[in-house]
Amino acid sequence: MQHSFEPLSPVSFLDRAAAAHGDRTAVVDGERRWTYTELHDRCRRLAGGLAPLADGRPVAVLAPNTHVLLEANFGVPWAGVPLVAVNTRLSAGEVAYIVEHSNSSVLVHDPVFDDLVDAVFAQLDAPPLRIRAGAEYEALLDGASPTAHTVDDERGLLSINYTSGTTGKPKGVMYHHRGAYLQALAMVGHTGLTPSAVHLWTLPMFHCNGWCFPWAVTAAGATHVCLPKVDPSEVWRLIREEGVTHLNGAPTVLSMLAYAKEAAPLSGVPVRVATGGAPPSPAILRRMGELGFEVTHLYGLTETFGPVMICDWRPEWNELDAGEQARLKARQGVGNMISCAVRVVTDDGADVPRDGESVGEIALRGNNVMLGYLDDEQATATAIPDGWFRTGDLGVIHPDGYVELRDRSKDVIISGGENIASVEVEQAIADHPAVLEVAVIAVPDEKWGEVAAAYVTLQEGASATEEEIIEHVRGRLARFKAPKTVTFTDLPRTSTGKIQKFVLRDEAWKGSEHRIR
Repeated sequence: MQHSFEPLSPVSFLDRAAAAHGDRTAVVDGERRWTYTELHDRCRRLAGGLAPLADGRPVAVLAPNTHVLLEANFGVPWAGVPLVAVNTRLSAGEVAYIVEHSNSSVLVHDPVFDDLVDAVFAQLDAPPLRIRAGAEYEALLDGASPTAHTVDDERGLLSINYTSGTTGKPKGVMYHHRGAYLQALAMVGHTGLTPSAVHLWTLPMFHCNGWCFPWAVTAAGATHVCLPKVDPSEVWRLIREEGVTHLNGAPTVLSMLAYAKEAAPLSGVPVRVATGGAPPSPAILRRMGELGFEVTHLYGLTETFGPVMICDWRPEWNELDAGEQARLKARQGVGNMISCAVRVVTDDGADVPRDGESVGEIALRGNNVMLGYLDDEQATATAIPDGWFRTGDLGVIHPDGYVELRDRSKDVIISGGENIASVEVEQAIADHPAVLEVAVIAVPDEKWGEVAAAYVTLQEGASATEEEIIEHVRGRLARFKAPKTVTFTDLPRTSTGKIQKFVLRDEAWKGSEHRIR
């Protein structure tokens, strides 16, 4: 018997958008605009150009939020190979590791990263083919025949997203077609995307494939407005001139918009904002509401295709006072519509009581959980020991089923929505010849939510300044990972000699309203 179903793949949304909304605007990128018919043709030609060059190996893309990275989310899978969207804030050494570890055959990059790519290639014995966005990229498309590789297995590898994790070495998180397809549909439903929606790209597309919104916005037949850099003045201009209805970003993006000099109440329908990375503060929620933004708090990880939980707003909560509303909005929420289940479990895998007080680790299972870590079976088995992915985040579950974070069991700092592995920063600082020991923790920051702070004990007789330590780290890691402060001190210890980071944290977060530590 012949079956009429096809494997699920998010790239199929562009086929549908071209068929149903072909004459409507798909992409706005500066002065350039493309319809869905044109976007469909460009992505198919990108696939046709890349397929023989890739030869079955992944294609990496290093670009800000431009049409190039958006097109790659369709064109690269249509070429029959996985997409590796590289974090544009990383150092040359980090990018080189990702390109090499992923075995990428081609690197497509924006000209703004010419110098970075030069430095990356200098570190590689067998660098990939280099394609520069602009004339070279357009020539590839112009000379190619439209191609679309057929997806045979919906659990096949779609993309590889790298996360710092806690070991210092980036791990390649493997996404499958089915998960991205369903996650995109969940984002359509939860954020209310429609053909009349206009989505502004304030969230990096390299971050969890933009939370699957390249595919979600396309599934809805809505308009993508590209934004290479989050500049508050430009965001406010685009909101008003392009009629933006949706945008996503970390709480720091909300702060930038809320207190920009151009900020003024919007007229008409509220702009829907999805935020994640840290709970938004009551003050920001209140200010955004006054300006005409409707904010929803999401929670997720690279391993879960982005948002896996959503703080679904209940109509009856509208009757509560502003303070209570803000407290409820800051919770991480319930599983999104495709997450089969969210649990909070003890060390032996048992569920904690739903009392809002018993702390356990958040565990997840569902369609939007990764295939595993690329070439790292041990890390995959540790993360998913029994079919349930352990997030490393500690929390409670309330009687209404909503989860709230209490602490992070993994030593990860989340600054402006970006993960920083404290171990990685510690290793970089420990390389300094004057350093004896170091501990790195997150400390509160008004702009970024939290930033890295280093506590250093120097070698006997050695000397170093705060500036020297910070510059030492910037020479080895992405600039955003460098500590913002360095305190020279004796480190607190347990009776067995283990450094007590919690003592440092307790002091640093004393009096802070939103501590998740």
